[in-house]
Amino acid sequence: MINHLGLVVSDFIRSTTLYDACLAPLGFHRLETDLDWAIYAPASGEPFLWIGSEIPSYWEPHHEAGRTPLHIAFNAPDRAAVDAFYVAALTHGAEDNGSPGPRVSWANFYSAYILDLDGNNIEATIREP
Repeated sequence: MINHLGLVVSDFIRSTTLYDACLAPLGFHRLETDLDWAIYAPASGEPFLWIGSEIPSYWEPHHEAGRTPLHIAFNAPDRAAVDAFYVAALTHGAEDNGSPGPRVSWANFYSAYILDLDGNNIEATIREP
């Protein structure tokens, strides 16, 4: 359904260090990079996440990184990957926004939530029976 997402970050170097570490357990790796942007994706190349400090052409003068935080959830292959995502994120400067554990709603999820360096709510999750 979704081909890609893009996040403008305020500190590209610190953000790539964070995303390199916390997305690896979920099977997303940096596939391409430039001086101020990077693309993270699974081996298939899609869906992908673009992060960068480059200002997009569609931004207006009042737009800023992290001003309106986003929520992005990544599928995890298992609980261990959710746990590894969470530990790696906190180790690389992210804030805790919900430690790994069961989340019961319309479906049963095992999830963890972090706030990245710009306040975006990033989730790793697995849907369980």
